[in-house]
Amino acid sequence: MKPELSIIVPTLNEAETLPLLLQDLISQQDVDFEVIVSDGGSTDATTEVAENFFLESPLAGTCLSAPRGRGRQLNAGTVIARAEWLLFLHADSRLAGQHQLQRALEFMQDHLRRTGKVAVAGRFALRFEPEPYGNNFALFYYETKARLGRAGCIHGDQGMLIRKTFFAQVGPFRQDLPVMEDTTLAEQVRNQGEWLLLPAEVFTSARRFASEGWRARQTLNALMMNFLAIGWLDFFARAPEIYQQQDKTKPLQLAPFFRLIDELLSVMSTRQRRSLWLATGAYVRSQAWQLGLALDCRKAYKKNAEHLQRAGPWLNWFDRWFDPLTNHRVGCAVTALLVRLWFARQIGRCP
Repeated sequence: MKPELSIIVPTLNEAETLPLLLQDLISQQDVDFEVIVSDGGSTDATTEVAENFFLESPLAGTCLSAPRGRGRQLNAGTVIARAEWLLFLHADSRLAGQHQLQRALEFMQDHLRRTGKVAVAGRFALRFEPEPYGNNFALFYYETKARLGRAGCIHGDQGMLIRKTFFAQVGPFRQDLPVMEDTTLAEQVRNQGEWLLLPAEVFTSARRFASEGWRARQTLNALMMNFLAIGWLDFFARAPEIYQQQDKTKPLQLAPFFRLIDELLSVMSTRQRRSLWLATGAYVRSQAWQLGLALDCRKAYKKNAEHLQRAGPWLNWFDRWFDPLTNHRVGCAVTALLVRLWFARQIGRCP
């Protein structure tokens, strides 16, 4: 019999984290599913761990080898998936309850019955497992931003639940990017359908933020989001080489990335550079609403309140006043100049 759900997990050297997720999956009740571990050439015991789980536990699953790259691995998993519904999960994700998958499926199916809309996908509310002495306000902010689900804020660490027929329409995952294939698929879903917030949380570790440094990690994330939004993919072709040279247990070094950007800019014509900076200014200006969200989150965090479920007063102010007052060529050009000055300062600090 075909399962109700196919869970696809891309892996690369996840021998330590994968067993925790598989154990959570074993405990799921009242839902028939299969697990597809799509490995990109792990050099540790990841594949052995997965295969042993499938042999020695009630968990039904397959471990397949795929070309390295999360997009390629996810696409390879969908090829052999047998269920009508697909759930893409990261290997370091944790589930919150024994009926989480069953309730998520029922939520989506009920929405389809009530509305008749088939162009929908679901994602879980994100919850970080905090590290000792970590930046708990930053965690609260990122969790809130993910729950609001604005453009560019839905990523694979929330999990993605989607019908195979709709995935065929918005997919497959991009294979020309080493990262952010999940972000591009999320925006395809947004453009052609609707995202729903599932009634459960998925947990993920904040260890990477803590070890690499909050400011450095978010600065690099912001750079990548900008380059993806403006379509400057040259950065993505070279950046993985730099990242792989760094020890993931130590603070992330941004200087090599800034030098790479400067190098790539140096071979562009003056017109190309001007166009790139103006596109960057337009994108950064469009993201100013995150300052309003941060102010709303700060107020809620100090009061030990729950995550915001809708825009607060500061975010509403940015949406109502700041965005329309700055959304023009002058506003984008001024923002581009400010970003250019910031970048020149970062280059000046590079050793």
